[in-house]
Amino acid sequence: MISARAAPGLSRRAVDLPRSGIRDVMERASGRDVIHLEVGEPDFPTPPHIVEAAAQAARAGATKYTPSHGTPGLRNAIAGRLTADRGMPVGPESIIATPGGGTALLLAWLAILDPGDEVLIPDPGWPNTEAQVLLAGGIPVRYSLRRESGFAPDLDALGSLLARPRVRALYVNSPANPTGAVFGADTVGEIVRLCAHHGCWLVSDECYEAIRFGVALASPLSRGWERTIGAFSASKTYAMTGWRIGWLVAPHELVEVATKLAEAVVSCPSAVSQAAAEAALTGPQEIVSRMSAAYERRRDLVVPRLEEAGLLAGTPQGAFYTLVDVCRSGMSGRAYALDLLERAAVATAPGDTFGPSTTGFVRISLATREDLLLEGVERLVDHAAG
Repeated sequence: MISARAAPGLSRRAVDLPRSGIRDVMERASGRDVIHLEVGEPDFPTPPHIVEAAAQAARAGATKYTPSHGTPGLRNAIAGRLTADRGMPVGPESIIATPGGGTALLLAWLAILDPGDEVLIPDPGWPNTEAQVLLAGGIPVRYSLRRESGFAPDLDALGSLLARPRVRALYVNSPANPTGAVFGADTVGEIVRLCAHHGCWLVSDECYEAIRFGVALASPLSRGWERTIGAFSASKTYAMTGWRIGWLVAPHELVEVATKLAEAVVSCPSAVSQAAAEAALTGPQEIVSRMSAAYERRRDLVVPRLEEAGLLAGTPQGAFYTLVDVCRSGMSGRAYALDLLERAAVATAPGDTFGPSTTGFVRISLATREDLLLEGVERLVDHAAG
């Protein structure tokens, strides 16, 4: 006889997990004749020498499992690039390669959070951070990035939040998605000092590290706090979004735990993609500068037009995004993005997905072919004029 016990349902945590509004718009726009400004994906192809390195590796038999923390060649290449670019004496034992930067961050949260631990995340900020913290059993607590200060954090307010007894970690992202802000050296130094004073982890998302417009990179990793974690990705720097390769730089004890977690979650990154990333890191870097210069040129074309139309939320200093202020429409960012998609055939990312402070905004990506970007912005301006 079948038991009368109720059939099992779905995980409440999974059902309630917030979905990225970016993906929502992306799916609605899929297969339609629209201008795509919603997704942060470089329009440049992966450089040929990287593709060729992957092909050679595959032909040579690099199609099997690798160590869960990545191949020795890739981990040494990551360590070498950090040393060359930043003068950081990082060894491969402090590095784990992952299937994308998002997985690197997820492994970090799983490694450091217990149920009920709080994580300070930015408002506005990358929406997947909130989802990942919740998935790891943590509680996301927003801290404000204020428009009037160039989307830099209020350090006094941040210090007060860090004093909360359940705070386990602070997440920072510079160059930032969606604001394009790049935190200065004094700001980063004070953030590191506050984390050390309160004894919490500092998780630094540096996936846009190479995309900066005439400003220096100030990384928490070089500031000496021993509980600093850095997350990186080949996706944006080398136009390798589909290759799914990232890495985590962290204290050796965390790397060991993250490697154990990787065994259960992903087994290991793709062997072919790791060979491609190794070639990217050890090969010529001029392409990185050229792509960054192209994003800067696009920014300089778009920003004056948005400013003239009264829509500019701020001038980005890095990454490849610009926030557009559509508050005067009276619509939420999501409603505006969907209306713009239907009426003007332009896909943008709704501001709501980045946090409460950007509800009346949309985000556009500069990682779009220049002619399409300019046409999309003109349609947006015309739509806003009504």
